[in-house]
Amino acid sequence: MPPPPRPPRRESSATAAPPPGSEHWPRPWAQMKYFSFHPAVYPNMIRAVSPDAGPGDLVHVMDKEGQLFGSGFFNPKARVPLRVLQHGEDVLTEEKLDARLDAALDLRLNTLRLDSTTDAWRAVHSDGDGLSGLVVDRYADVLSIEVTTLGIWRRLRRWLPKLHERLGTTQHVIEVDPDIARIEAMRWANVPEADDPAPRSVRIRENNVRYQVSFEDGHKTGFFCDQRDNRLKFAHLAKGRSVLDLCSYTGGFALSARVLGGCEDVTGVDLDEKAIAQAKKNADLNQVRLDWVHADTFTWGRQMQQNGKQWDTVVLDPPKLVFSRDPEEGQLGRNKYYDMNAVALGLLKRGGLFVTCSCSGLLDVAEFEDIVMRAAHRNKRRLQILDRTGAGADHPVMSNCPEGRYLKVLWCLAW
Repeated sequence: MPPPPRPPRRESSATAAPPPGSEHWPRPWAQMKYFSFHPAVYPNMIRAVSPDAGPGDLVHVMDKEGQLFGSGFFNPKARVPLRVLQHGEDVLTEEKLDARLDAALDLRLNTLRLDSTTDAWRAVHSDGDGLSGLVVDRYADVLSIEVTTLGIWRRLRRWLPKLHERLGTTQHVIEVDPDIARIEAMRWANVPEADDPAPRSVRIRENNVRYQVSFEDGHKTGFFCDQRDNRLKFAHLAKGRSVLDLCSYTGGFALSARVLGGCEDVTGVDLDEKAIAQAKKNADLNQVRLDWVHADTFTWGRQMQQNGKQWDTVVLDPPKLVFSRDPEEGQLGRNKYYDMNAVALGLLKRGGLFVTCSCSGLLDVAEFEDIVMRAAHRNKRRLQILDRTGAGADHPVMSNCPEGRYLKVLWCLAW
């Protein structure tokens, strides 16, 4: 299969002259300076690139000794100019790339059989499926697609019919961050836009709970299907108890507790006014009543502490708070996790169930747990840890890309 159309040639980020003997290497190629098994290869890790390697091309990846090391997407001006999709001497062709998409769909449809419990799940999970830069969530009849690499963007037109055919969908929305589009030069790619008019929302079913997903106001791809299994688990453990859902977004944990757990006293709190409005609509879809509060978690939580208000169970699922590897910026996010967990624990009865989450990929499991434990101990609470979970199996993680394990959920009783 021929490669997709190439955007205009741009100056390579690697300026070193081709090494001796490279005239015999398979083209196009990019040579690495250092050994790394991680899929992301930064500019200072690249020694040289063949002149015919263009933006978004599949290239042969050569090691520092001139041996074939793998295959990947090349984009000279991107912050990550080389994304290695495959390691080893087996060359990744366009046909094999197509087969990789099929394998991702086979996992969800034939192995996990997700259709039996929900019509909302992740169909492709970027590096977790060996397709760096492509995230596809299936919501009933609509595909919500997020693209972050030019290599994926150039092939999206070819893949859309396959995605719709295999997933039984007919509509799609495509999300590209404007800054990423500029950096990756996606404006040159000849790919389809979202449906016109694009679907504004869709109704989905998850473990017999109904939700409406908004593509206009929702975060990321519209809904956090990565918490599906955790919402079901929470409903089981919280059964019949009072529930406080902090950073509730559109009400996933709160509604699961009410509908599946039979909890009568359920409160959801979120700063996003549109999210609270959507949460109320979701409650109406399920014909249940909950208490929704549009407020800042810190301010409202401290006021409730002063009022002496506490709940049997508290779940805290804040948005991403650590955005950068910069020590100073990263510490600000870590401090927010500490403060939020301290406030949440102050609203929980002794011996109550505490479920706390982090979706920051740059915060590893051990550090997240250390933050939560310090927040508990500083407030004279002990945590009896029951379980540690993450995203569902439709969000697989590759061993050479541990950042893919971005979602961390700690389950404990707080004494």
